[in-house]
Amino acid sequence: MRTKPFRHRLLLCASMLSMATQVVAPAAFAAHPLGTNDLNTRTPIKHVIVIYGENRSFDHLFATYKSPSGDSVMNVLSEGIINQDGTPGPNFSKATQYQASDTNGYSVSPSKTQPYSVLPPPLAGGHQYASDSSPPPFATIQAAENADYGLLPRDIRLLTTGATGLKPGTVDTRVLNATSLPPGPFQLTPGVPYDAYAASPVHRYYQARQQSDCDASKATEMNPSGCQQDLFPWVEVTVGTGSNGKSQPAGFNDQTTGEGSASMGFYNVAQGDMPYFKKLADEYAISDNYHQPAMGGTGLDSIMAGFADAIWYTDGKGNPATPPTNQIENPDPQSGTNNYYTQDGYSGGSYSECSDSNQPGVGSVISYLQALPKKVAPNCDPGHYYLLNNYNPGYFGNGTVDTKDTYAIPPVPTDSIGNVLLNSSVSFRWYGEGYNAYVQDPASPTNTYCNICNPFQYQTSIMANETVREQVMKDTTDLYTDLQAGTLPAVSFVKPSSLNDGHPGSSKFSIFEAFTRKILVELRKHPKLWQSTAVFVTTDEAGGYWDSGYIQPIDFFGDGPRIMLLVVSPYTRGGHVSHEYADHTSILKFIEANWGLPTISGRSRDNLPNPVQDGANPYVPTNSPALGDLMSMFHF
Repeated sequence: MRTKPFRHRLLLCASMLSMATQVVAPAAFAAHPLGTNDLNTRTPIKHVIVIYGENRSFDHLFATYKSPSGDSVMNVLSEGIINQDGTPGPNFSKATQYQASDTNGYSVSPSKTQPYSVLPPPLAGGHQYASDSSPPPFATIQAAENADYGLLPRDIRLLTTGATGLKPGTVDTRVLNATSLPPGPFQLTPGVPYDAYAASPVHRYYQARQQSDCDASKATEMNPSGCQQDLFPWVEVTVGTGSNGKSQPAGFNDQTTGEGSASMGFYNVAQGDMPYFKKLADEYAISDNYHQPAMGGTGLDSIMAGFADAIWYTDGKGNPATPPTNQIENPDPQSGTNNYYTQDGYSGGSYSECSDSNQPGVGSVISYLQALPKKVAPNCDPGHYYLLNNYNPGYFGNGTVDTKDTYAIPPVPTDSIGNVLLNSSVSFRWYGEGYNAYVQDPASPTNTYCNICNPFQYQTSIMANETVREQVMKDTTDLYTDLQAGTLPAVSFVKPSSLNDGHPGSSKFSIFEAFTRKILVELRKHPKLWQSTAVFVTTDEAGGYWDSGYIQPIDFFGDGPRIMLLVVSPYTRGGHVSHEYADHTSILKFIEANWGLPTISGRSRDNLPNPVQDGANPYVPTNSPALGDLMSMFHF
């Protein structure tokens, strides 16, 4: 579906051909058969599958999780912020959310005025009624079966349930005491059933910076970033998803942006929510210190997942250029408003020249990074306008350049993990659900493929090379074929469609659980393949949901809040909880370490060292900036 720019996703996925296929790489890459190095690994893992869902923070999903192994888990339950039944705990005040004032220039840490006495009411999102004409959800099983191939027959019914019964943007009366919630996290269920659609909080770069409220003067040994995570609802109700350059609407109030305090909701696994992923966490391994790599949403975090770096606006020929004025971010508040950005939104600002402190918004971020006890370099090249939010890739699926979409980023010359794999003769594929239909008609309103989620679709070296493009870009129908044949590439990146990705509003997390279940069921049918495979299950980013975990300052772009990471493999220990600091770059570091590959570039994050975590807070790298390679998730 194409809400905003082709929705807000599509992750990294790529794929070369299987080992048995002998195809010579194009001249631009290695001059020997692809896949010939697939078995040259440093661990028993010969196949990696990465599955990316959508938009959920760690505490939003695992707020009450306890590992059966006895391994500790840092979440709002263990911190005493909530009780196991979801009610406020003895330390609930640690999560208190505040109101603030930002009426002059943008600030990453605006002046707080007072705590909320009660939260702004959470508002409803998602379709009010089931329908076969404007799903989700579908009104009939037949319509769901006709539209979807990513679920097992037993799970198709999930595409027909969960309509809200409420008009989007109105108070979500399903939430218990919706108009009198205390000023912190609240349990969604049972009022909003786990198998129901709900609102999607704002998840854009400058908004996420403010929500995190990172203040160097508040840095301590336990929290050296000074991030307080206490402005989530305030940002939701003052600016939401942005102005698109338009004036603040008349009569603006806490319901105008259509969110309220949706960011503070969480599920309760102790009461049966998220049963399949809890089962996987109990039986395999989970991280409670894994993060989205950048502040903001799907576009930037998906790009970081493939490039370990941000990408920038070009002249279409690989040279840095200046984007149109209305596409440059300006989060300074409009005159007479409190925090209503001047130029931001899906048809507004998305680029920043982040090496220049005089650019709108940039100065506040850089000032924060430079004021930290250990200064952090922005890692922004001069004259480069980096993409911070969701714009379509410059290429269509058939390799032609999109010359009509004003908000498509021009083709970029940046290298990705795909180039490293191609040059090293390690096979890989990006399996994007709905890709085949998208290639046939990229403008169809029924498309569910996520183009912005696919990092390889942004880059010239892959998209402009037909041989490579056709080997790498696949639909999930090909994934199921490869699983059934037992012929997976070495590295498989998998992205569900907007029906199945778990994105709030347009999908449900129960459906993403089901999408993952089908892949694991097919994989386990082939014991030999299963014995040499590691499956990483995560989300692209936190979706604007609040989280209590530590956020490490790495550069201008992030890190961001914690998100889920499950590792399913015969080589993981049941119930193991890894505390190693990691983000999406860590999956790339695992791939590089496992196959003995070089890093992507001289500036990409995969050059960062593995973390040393021996300080006062065991979740904080003392050699920051540092990112783990996820080897600690395994028991070889």
